[in-house]
Amino acid sequence: MLRFTFFGLLGVLVLAACLTHPSQSRAEVRADVFRSFQVDKVLVLKSKRRMHLLRRGQILRTYQISLGRTPSGKKVRQGDGKTPEGWYVLDTRNPRSKFYRSMHVSYPNEADKARARAMGVSPGGAIMIHGEPNHLQNIGFNGRGLDWTEGCIAVTNREMDEIWNNVPDGTPIEIRP
Repeated sequence: MLRFTFFGLLGVLVLAACLTHPSQSRAEVRADVFRSFQVDKVLVLKSKRRMHLLRRGQILRTYQISLGRTPSGKKVRQGDGKTPEGWYVLDTRNPRSKFYRSMHVSYPNEADKARARAMGVSPGGAIMIHGEPNHLQNIGFNGRGLDWTEGCIAVTNREMDEIWNNVPDGTPIEIRP
């Protein structure tokens, strides 16, 4: 009887340990499932401060974003604080960006360059999807709810990791007003 009680108690303890200390949390399991999808389009809705990752027209993930400090309207020139509007491509990435990680938006396109040339101004460039500023990470800055960039699209570092892992170079990005 003592042997039965000992092994019964040991079995209960092992089972309890497995149930209370899973090797992966539910969030990690969901993240692993999400990582199995490859995004084929990014859609930014500036007026709603939302960015969607899509595959075959289905929204896989949505993020609240921060934009340029003057977000309304099309980007026209360098320094205007606007986030561009139109169709572009996420063409390169920088793992050592001063904003955690960044993915380059192919702004300016030919139409953007022609418009700026006609106005006698530089169209600017270096538009990115990026994380939080490296120099502010120790104080917990994430900019959520603020338009603080020079024209880029900003998310939290955790969100940037998710985007980085699921959006390949060459993915089209549509930025709508």
